[in-house]
Amino acid sequence: MVTGLIGKKVGMTQLFGPDGTVHPATVLKAGPCVVSQVKTAEKDGYEAVQLGLVEARAHKENKPTEGHFKKAGVPPTRVRREVRVKAGGDPLKAGDQVNVSIFSDGERVDVIGTSRGKGFQGVVKRHHFKGGRASHGSMFHKAPGSIGASSYPSRVVRGMRMGGHMGSAGVTIRNLKVLRVDAENNLLLVEGPVPGGPNSVVLIRKAVAAKIVKTPQVEPTKKKGRK
Repeated sequence: MVTGLIGKKVGMTQLFGPDGTVHPATVLKAGPCVVSQVKTAEKDGYEAVQLGLVEARAHKENKPTEGHFKKAGVPPTRVRREVRVKAGGDPLKAGDQVNVSIFSDGERVDVIGTSRGKGFQGVVKRHHFKGGRASHGSMFHKAPGSIGASSYPSRVVRGMRMGGHMGSAGVTIRNLKVLRVDAENNLLLVEGPVPGGPNSVVLIRKAVAAKIVKTPQVEPTKKKGRK
C-alpha cells in the first residue's frame, strides 16, 4: 500500500466544525500520480515506488528519461518522488494510478515541502538574536557580537550562528489533521500551515509517528472533599 502522494499547495482557507469552532486549513491538490517504477526488496533492498505527478501540460524529457517512462508505459512527468510502500494491500505495478482516496477524514499526515526563500538575512531575523540598544550613539544595533575567543581556540567553532542565506530549505510538518478529502476534485484540506508558497510542490505521507488524539471528558470529574 502506498503511504504518500505528490501534491501542490493551493492556498489557505477556514472550515467550521459542527460545534462552530473555526479550523485554519491549507488546501492541497493531491495527485493524481502514476507509478513510473517499482522497487522490490529482492532487487533494490527495499520496497518503494516512484510516483510522477500528472499535470495538464505535457513535459519534454531527455532521451534517457524518456526511455525510463517508456519502459513503464506512462507519459513523462516533471515532478517525481519516491515513496515507501507499506506491507499489505494489493501490489502496485508500473502504470497504476494513485489518487487522494488513500487518505481519510480525521487521519494524521506529514507534509514535506520547501520553505519560502528570504535571501541573505542577519542574526536578528535568522536566529532571533536580541540585538543591541536602539538609542542614539549605541553603535551596536543588529551586530552578532563576539564569534570566538582570541587565545584559544583562535578560530571560529563549527556551527556558530551567523548571518547567511535564510529559507529555501526542506521542512517537514508532522501530524497535521486531515479535515476533508475531496476525491472528485483531488483536493485535500489539512489543519494548519504548510511550508512553501502557492503552487509549490509538497509530498503528503501518512504520519510516521501519529499523535494520540485526546478526547475531552463528557462529564466533569467530581472533586473529593466536603460538599
